[in-house]
Amino acid sequence: MNRFTSIKKDEETASTGQTFSQNGKDPRGKLQEGGGKKVELGKKVTLLRGISIIVGTIIGAGIFISPKGILKHSGSVGMSLTVWIACGVLSLFGALCYAELGTCIKKSGGHYTYIMEAFGPQMAFIRLWADLIAIRPAATAVISLAFGRYILEPLFMPCSVPPLAVKLVTAIGITSVIYLNSMSVTWTARIQILLTISKLVAIATIIVPGMFQLFKGETKNFENAFDLSKVQLSGMPLAFYSGMYAYAGWFYLNFVTEEIDNPEKTVPLAICISMALVTTCYVLTNIAYYTVMSAEELLASEAVAVTFAERLLGNFSVVVPVFVALSCFGSMNGGHFALSRMFYVASREGQLPEVLSMIHVRRHTPLAAVLILYPMTILQLFVGDIYSLLNFMSFLRWLFIGVVVLGLIYLRYTKPDLPRPFKVPLFIPVVFCLACFFMVFLSLYSDPFNTGIGFTMSLTGIPAYYIFIYFSRPRWLQNALDSFNRTMQIILEVVPADQ
Repeated sequence: MNRFTSIKKDEETASTGQTFSQNGKDPRGKLQEGGGKKVELGKKVTLLRGISIIVGTIIGAGIFISPKGILKHSGSVGMSLTVWIACGVLSLFGALCYAELGTCIKKSGGHYTYIMEAFGPQMAFIRLWADLIAIRPAATAVISLAFGRYILEPLFMPCSVPPLAVKLVTAIGITSVIYLNSMSVTWTARIQILLTISKLVAIATIIVPGMFQLFKGETKNFENAFDLSKVQLSGMPLAFYSGMYAYAGWFYLNFVTEEIDNPEKTVPLAICISMALVTTCYVLTNIAYYTVMSAEELLASEAVAVTFAERLLGNFSVVVPVFVALSCFGSMNGGHFALSRMFYVASREGQLPEVLSMIHVRRHTPLAAVLILYPMTILQLFVGDIYSLLNFMSFLRWLFIGVVVLGLIYLRYTKPDLPRPFKVPLFIPVVFCLACFFMVFLSLYSDPFNTGIGFTMSLTGIPAYYIFIYFSRPRWLQNALDSFNRTMQIILEVVPADQ
């Protein structure tokens, strides 16, 4: 029998003296804080906070350290700038598709929710399973390691930073992000705005001197910018792959749709402003780099922004690693803020333990959903082969994003009467969907072994779905899960959200 039709209704009494039921209601059907205030996730994400989530998550360390994958595979300065612009436009297409989904399906959860609505719970669980066991802990650990490295770099210059010190500081950074997200949605959003501003200030310290150099006539590196002698068509797909990876993160606002103030207007506006801002920053930053470095020098540099600052800003270059660290911290904070809502929604749908959809009685944060990634991320940080795992899983991102946008097209025909306050022309999802599946094919072609391992790991979600979700659980397992939910509810001081 399907588990979704057999949720128990038994009420349990917690040691706090309050009575709760397994389906998330108290005996009176209401769950309220002592002062009569509803226990729920409020609509605290404004337009500015929405922009800060998108921009702050997209712009990580890459544009400062190693924006050379596109140049390497495109073959020329002019072609690399063209690819940066084209990837920005293509990412905007994907973001607009998510804007339509976010305004017609007003639920948090992002990819997971949209796959659930279009293709059902099994496909959504496979996405959730891959995220939970590997993708998100590894991705969080990688960006966090960059934070740990660059926050320590000024202290150890000119020596290299000890790996153990990097991991210890990284663990502190991850813990601080978890703590911040656990304590307050408002302060998480405010700090995200400050971190986003710091990123834009860092980029401005590159763009402004670079444009000054350009206006002074430093254009020698732009001569023969479109020299096609080194351009190979076989490298262009890899250049686009690198570019799309650099823009990844535009979908994170859709993970918190239920907390957005006036989502019909805020979601499309935040997405369009953010993508225009990020694309402009990326293109102008690369132009600034070329006013100081040739293509060969850029490819040879280990940290492009540091090389740029050393040549133009002198001793001020020492602050560049600090800016990079703040940029990474912003990506960590914004990403975790959004991802915790996916686990919150998955629990609400019955695909994760019930405690993950509960809210802290005073702080009004989804405390258990915030904490779920912490142990796995720390474990992978110290004992896992993170970069290999990311290689296994990188293609899954584009596979599932392609599936989501395919779901948008599917819903156009299966649910034509669904209210769509914001609707994109059909060619936009078609073009973006084809681009996603092309990148999946490219991954299979260029690295079939690692891609095959990643695909196999994701398919383990199918038996997991039938064992843990679809079929009725054994009584001992259900009792153990109920006991776990009650115990964690008492320890974390969380209750089901008031409806």
